[in-house]
Amino acid sequence: MSGYGFSLAGQALVALPSGALHWPAQGLLCVSDLHFGKSDRLARRGGALLPPYETRATLARLDADLEATAARQVICLGDSFDDLDAADRLEDSDALWLTRLMAGRDWTWIAGNHDPGPLALGGSLRAEVRLQTLTFRHIADLGTTGEVSGHYHPKARLAGQARPCFLLDDTRLILPAYGAYTGGLRSDDAVLTTLMGPKALAVLTGRRALALPMPR
Repeated sequence: MSGYGFSLAGQALVALPSGALHWPAQGLLCVSDLHFGKSDRLARRGGALLPPYETRATLARLDADLEATAARQVICLGDSFDDLDAADRLEDSDALWLTRLMAGRDWTWIAGNHDPGPLALGGSLRAEVRLQTLTFRHIADLGTTGEVSGHYHPKARLAGQARPCFLLDDTRLILPAYGAYTGGLRSDDAVLTTLMGPKALAVLTGRRALALPMPR
């Protein structure tokens, strides 16, 4: 899968080219900021009219990652749906697809700032999850070591092209947005340079996961 392997808080992890995080020893796949239903939310609120295919594109990528990793556990790090109504407005075929992916897996929704969690879809809803030495939450907290979070949709430029990326240092990992219609925050933004240590890496997504010094 051309992922980038690394260690955080003593745990061996893999940043996948898709933007998902794999923890092989736990059989766990972690994704962040799926933002299902974004095109629907924009249409409802008078925003840009986008082709309503982002949920299916995101589900297809998630399906492929689950198949490739054989993950038994899934953690979605928040903002899985673009607003409070999006979970209830899923197309029936998309809801069935998501239900199939959840079946037989330990599935956890972390509450985000866009959505409190899709209560009707099953799985467990948590503010954060701690597994061994790692803490999974939506928004990074400077006081935590071994933290895995999302929220900021980090991006970095390579050869003039902005690509979603993981940000990694000695204490934390920030995941890119996994959803198909998500913007991003440049890695040199003051919010991210404050959170990440001076030797942080940006692990770019794409055909393969590519690590480089975090652009500042």
